[in-house]
Amino acid sequence: MTRFKYKLVALITVFSMAVSGAFATANEGHDPHAEGGHEEKKGFNAKEVILGHVKDAHDWHLLSLGDLHVTLPLPVIIYNPARGTSAFSSSRFEHGHAAYDGYRIVDAHYLHENHLDAKLYTEGQIIAVDGHGLPTGEKIYDLSLTKNITAMILGAIFLVILMLNVAKAYRLRGSRQAPKGFQSLMEPVIIFMRDEVVKPNIPGAKADKYVPFILTIFFFILINNLLGLLPGAANVTGNIAVTAALALISFVVMMVATNKHFWSHIFNPPVPGFVKPILAPVELIGVFTKPISLMIRLFANMLAGHIIILSIISLVFIFGSLNKAIGYGFLPVTIAFNIVMMLLELLVAFIQAFIFANLTAVFIGQAMEHTGHHDAHH
Repeated sequence: MTRFKYKLVALITVFSMAVSGAFATANEGHDPHAEGGHEEKKGFNAKEVILGHVKDAHDWHLLSLGDLHVTLPLPVIIYNPARGTSAFSSSRFEHGHAAYDGYRIVDAHYLHENHLDAKLYTEGQIIAVDGHGLPTGEKIYDLSLTKNITAMILGAIFLVILMLNVAKAYRLRGSRQAPKGFQSLMEPVIIFMRDEVVKPNIPGAKADKYVPFILTIFFFILINNLLGLLPGAANVTGNIAVTAALALISFVVMMVATNKHFWSHIFNPPVPGFVKPILAPVELIGVFTKPISLMIRLFANMLAGHIIILSIISLVFIFGSLNKAIGYGFLPVTIAFNIVMMLLELLVAFIQAFIFANLTAVFIGQAMEHTGHHDAHH
């Protein structure tokens, strides 16, 4: 166990140095839009770099080493009701500074250069433009495989491969033989989630029906949380659109599990008559705040962790811009802080996956309110 701890700390140290190295070169470059056509070296902008690492994008920046930038272009798929569907590589946009096939990506320079209202556009958004590069105002639908979508697909594939390997081990060895290898690692987790999360919260024989769903939610979130800690990875669960989709799935399952006794409790709560008009709307609002709480909790915790780690790394370059000696001197402190934060984020990755799955099971169980339970209130 002690050897494992040393290996984990060493691995996180390497990750911290890798991320620091990526930061060091991410802002080394030149501004192609400087006056007179001369390239001007850009200063370090912590806000731009941090937000660039945590937000979604149409390409996947993997690594920066000096002048070498390793970026994976992703498919851009645009549906325009007037012109049909267009599909091409995001590399056609040349890092957002050019239009292709009547479309372009909005960035801060484009908004400033064309005197456009930043409130009407979002950086990273694809818009339709005319021959002069100005917005046409056409309604388009962006169906592109962005960085987060691609990362989710990879996470889902990874999840399927892991579960199929576990299932294959059970088929070959049978349920009576002691598990070995990866099966021995997964079995306690699966049994714990079934016996300590699903069955205590979902009543009766119906619990077994929901075990696969709760396990899928748990492992999908956990895998994406862990993958998001890798240098150059996508911050999938730190994107509110992703957590909103997960919360919506949980909400739909919860609504399917409801019965007449549940809705009777909502619209006819077991309280004195004069309190019912006040409590009934509160109970109804509570039905919708449950998935919202799932969405915000996972999003906020995962995003905050990434921002803290990136902010600590940014201090090296902020101090380095003042004095290089101070910047290099602060580097060991940054690595030490990042080791602590990465260990904490590793713990948070498991905790947040467990909380989301556990609360989903609790909400499903509450939706299966039995007649006897309802009558007991009276």
